[in-house]
This record gives sequence, C-alpha cells and structure tokens, in this order.
Amino acid sequence: MAQPPVRRIVLAYSGGLDTSVILRWLIERYQAEVVAFCADLGQGEELGGLDEKARRTGATKLVVEDLREEFVRDYVFPMLRAGAIYENQYLLGTSIARPLIAKRQVEVARREGADAVAHGATGKGNDQVRFELAYAALAPELTVIAPWREWDFKGRADLIAYAEKHRIPVTVTAEKPYSTDRNLLHVSYEGGILEDPWRPPYDDMFQLTVAPEKAPAEPEDVDVDIEGGVPVAVDGERLSPVALLARLNALAGAHGVGRVDVVENRYVGMKSRGVYETPGGTVLRAAFQAVESLTLDREVMHLRDSLVPRYAEMVYYGYWFAPERLMLQAAVDEAARAVTGTARLRLYRGSVRTIGRKAPRSLYDPRLVSFDEAGGYRQEDAGGFIRLAGLRLRLRTLVEQTRK
Repeated sequence: MAQPPVRRIVLAYSGGLDTSVILRWLIERYQAEVVAFCADLGQGEELGGLDEKARRTGATKLVVEDLREEFVRDYVFPMLRAGAIYENQYLLGTSIARPLIAKRQVEVARREGADAVAHGATGKGNDQVRFELAYAALAPELTVIAPWREWDFKGRADLIAYAEKHRIPVTVTAEKPYSTDRNLLHVSYEGGILEDPWRPPYDDMFQLTVAPEKAPAEPEDVDVDIEGGVPVAVDGERLSPVALLARLNALAGAHGVGRVDVVENRYVGMKSRGVYETPGGTVLRAAFQAVESLTLDREVMHLRDSLVPRYAEMVYYGYWFAPERLMLQAAVDEAARAVTGTARLRLYRGSVRTIGRKAPRSLYDPRLVSFDEAGGYRQEDAGGFIRLAGLRLRLRTLVEQTRK
C-alpha cells in the first residue's frame, strides 16, 4: 500500500548539527512544513537562541516544552528505584530521556495536525530504535521519517559541509567533531576523536564534573533522604525532584564524581565507545543501595537484583512503553514502598562511598547480630539448620565414595 503524502512533520530538534541539517533537508525532500519540537530536559544554555535558529533554518515554528520535573519524577526516579545500570557501568542518561521526548513529540504532532514525526538518530545507533519503538507504542498511525536511513550523506563531515553551504548555524567543527547529549541526569560524549578507544578524551570536554585529580583535597559528606523509594531531601532540606538532582549534580561534580569511559554493546549489534558524566545520579544510586540494605527483605532484594540486567536492557533498547517493563516496574515500585531512610555519603576525588545509613523501619537488629548478647537468637539452632542445608552435599559425597 502506498504511503500517504506527508504535509506536516514534527521533528525532534536540538539545534545541533544533525537536526539542523535534517530540518532543512526535510523541507527540501518532502516539500512539507516542519515543526521543530524541543524538550527541555535540563540542557541549560543550549536552548538559548533556539527559536531564531530553527526559523532561520526553515521551521514553520518551534515548540519548546519544559519537561524537567516529569523527566526526573516519572522517568529518572523510577529507573533508579529499579537499580538499573547497563553492563554494570552506564547509568542510562541518554536512554531514559528518549521515551519522554518521543511521548511529547507524538502529543505535539497530534495537536499540530501533523502526519509524520522525524528524528535525528543515525542508522547505526540505539536512539533510532528508542524513538521508533515509542512511536509504535504510542502513535502507530503516524509516518516515521529517519533521514539518516534515507539520505546520501556518509558522515558528519558531509553534514558540516551542507550546513556551511546553506549557512545553517552549528557549533560542531571539523577540529572537535564529537557529539554531546545533555540533560539533568547526565552528559554523554561520543563520535569523532572518541571513536578511538585508546585515545583519552579532551581535558576541557567535561561540563558537569572537575577532573578527580583536581578535585578538593578535603572530602565532603552529604545526606540524602528517601521516602517510599523517592529521593526527597539533601542535607535535611526538602527539594523538588529537579532541584534535588541539580543540587547533587553540583555537589558531586565539584568532587569529580560520576565520570565513566566505557565501550558498550549497542542494540543493533556493534560495540561503541561512550564517555559519560552522571554526578548526581551516581550519588543517588549509592543512596538507594544504602537505604535498601536496611529496609529490603533479603529475598525481595535478591529477586529484584536478578532482574536489574533485564530492566536495564529494556531501557537501553527502547522498551520503556512495553508491557514487560510496565509489569516489572510495578514489582519494583511495590518493593520500594519499604525504602525509607537516610544515607550519608562521602564525596572525595571521583569516589562516593557510604559512611552511614538509618531507617525508621530498619530490618537491621543490632541485638541479633551482636557478639556481646544473645538478643533472642539461639545459636544452638544453627546446628540443625546447617545439617539440613548440607544434607545433599553429604549424600552426594557418600554416594561417590561407594563407587570407588
């Protein structure tokens, strides 16, 4: 069946090299109106002058929506409750932003009467999957346009040349052609010189953190309060989700906390090198682990932890709106109802470590674990427990001995 004509497109737009070129290319290729949509997830000064840039590039209009509170409250915090970390290193800062951007992009497309949505993800990366799985789950009736899979440009050098030819204002240069993605949770860096996994990143590349070796010589302690699985306060001051994460970003970033340099496995099958800084998220992960150690039942914690790699894959691969993620989130949130308490963390030259934790309904009983008092625990009971636990081991050895 022939695809219906595309008359109006809503483009996920950042104002960077790729989406600026895509905006102009869409107008030329489809002879359609393009509405540029930008989600404010905490990019800060990157949003400055975006309206003028979009219009100069040819957009019919620019729609910017402040999604910061929703992002932290409904995406970042639920993911942290699940303990999600991809391949034991990446805190999923880019991955978790894509479903929210796609969700609001679809809403804008319907409001603007658009018949198509477009994104700037390449045909080699994860973001194309994340955007398009979200579109499929939320608005299967919309046409999806992925320019990187259609046009003849081979790489970013071609895009830079195209931008110069059409006088499109961009900040990327041939001398420093790595790309960045920033939101309240993190900043990511990839491409360009970073494609060589042996080559270290530029010293002046980082935006949220100082180099650990240049961090203060004195440590700093910070208290994080969690209530029912939701971070609510820093050093006793109750803060909104955005303010709380911003506060921890500043505190941890000043001590060089949160930098990682990884080679990860993309969903499409290749390995890629990414450099990330996630200062506040790194502190929150440690805070959750500290309070959970006091408040989560052993079997609940172990079951949850066994599902962490699967949950992280769902986020990384783009299945945020899939039924399996929703089902697992319900279980995670139920477990997190017990997670209320305070973690005390020490920040020092790139590291964050727990130095104290407390909870009003702690499962930790000092009388039970004490070597100085019985506390209602009968040590002689352990003998029977161990004999039963070791029964199958003794039987196995006895059977093997009879075969000799």
